[in-house]
Amino acid sequence: MEYRLNKKKLLEILAQWNPFLKKKVHLIACGGTAMTLLDVKPSTKDVDFIVPDIAEYKHLIGTIKKLDYKLVTANGWLRKGDIFRFDLFPGKRIHTTELLRSPMEPGNHRLLVEFTRIYVGILNEYDLIASKLMRGTRVDFEDCLMLVKASREALDIKLLEAHFHELVSYDISEKRIGRHMEFFIERLREEKLYDG
Repeated sequence: MEYRLNKKKLLEILAQWNPFLKKKVHLIACGGTAMTLLDVKPSTKDVDFIVPDIAEYKHLIGTIKKLDYKLVTANGWLRKGDIFRFDLFPGKRIHTTELLRSPMEPGNHRLLVEFTRIYVGILNEYDLIASKLMRGTRVDFEDCLMLVKASREALDIKLLEAHFHELVSYDISEKRIGRHMEFFIERLREEKLYDG
């Protein structure tokens, strides 16, 4: 039995949801899901999507409930017999992190694929990396390094640093979480990915 989900299988599941939806739903991949869809990581354990439009979010939740998905965590939906949980975040939130701007604003995501009713986008690298650094697990740091390596040409580390600090300034644990960027910059220097 597979315990990780690859890009092909994930898109197959979304294609199965598509005909059950009555209207368009925008899904913006974040976390490990975005990395898998960007071909940075071969697979992901759980599926993370932001659904920026609240009406679309409600419609999607109503639809997947009819497909026998049950709420198993604060944002996680799982169907009996499946092993992959779908974490669906309404608005501009990923877990406990509130993004500065909607993923639907110009430049905040890129289109991956569009079915008749499901639009699948990928969150921009600045929000992807910043939201992972806010969680700050060892795996998150490794994922962020992989993202920097994959986006090296397009990524401005100074801009990433400023973006992270603006994002973290709204968190109650600002001082503690703010140090995550210092550790990450140090890792980038060690890996010769940044000399600033």
